[in-house]
Amino acid sequence: MVVNAETTAWEQCSTVRVIPPVRPRKLAKVPFVELAEGRLQGVVSSGSDIARVYVSSIAARTHDYSCSTNNNRPCGGANGGPCKHLRALVDEAVLQYGIDRVARYLHVEVGEEHGDGGGADLMSRLSGSRESAPAAVVFSRFLRHLAYLELPDTTAPVPELHWFPATEAVR
Repeated sequence: MVVNAETTAWEQCSTVRVIPPVRPRKLAKVPFVELAEGRLQGVVSSGSDIARVYVSSIAARTHDYSCSTNNNRPCGGANGGPCKHLRALVDEAVLQYGIDRVARYLHVEVGEEHGDGGGADLMSRLSGSRESAPAAVVFSRFLRHLAYLELPDTTAPVPELHWFPATEAVR
């Protein structure tokens, strides 16, 4: 592989290495969490209704937060501050990516000692306010990820990803 001076090797590859979670996590409460589009965002299961999920997000830099059902009904617990769904999202993000990476992404300073290594210290340092953010995009990404779980195991190309060339096939 030839790498020019302006791009790194991983930018010229057709695949990106998947980073394994820092610690194993259970997917029942928070089945989807990602650092994307300038937000920590994900899908959190309702504690009271198995058919309801919440789409929660925290913006990087401003720390403004949003929590609503997948059909944009606002979470009742996020009126005076972050709700339990947002706390669960942060806890799972810390398990998935590690506290240092999540804090760096959100632009939060965490001390040398992270306490229990969970998201409680991180949550205490967020100072945003409630904002309205559309849940449809995040929920759609979650559903797309679920669809890939239903595919049988294969080493053959996946038709939806046909525009990704095979590794080192293009020079």
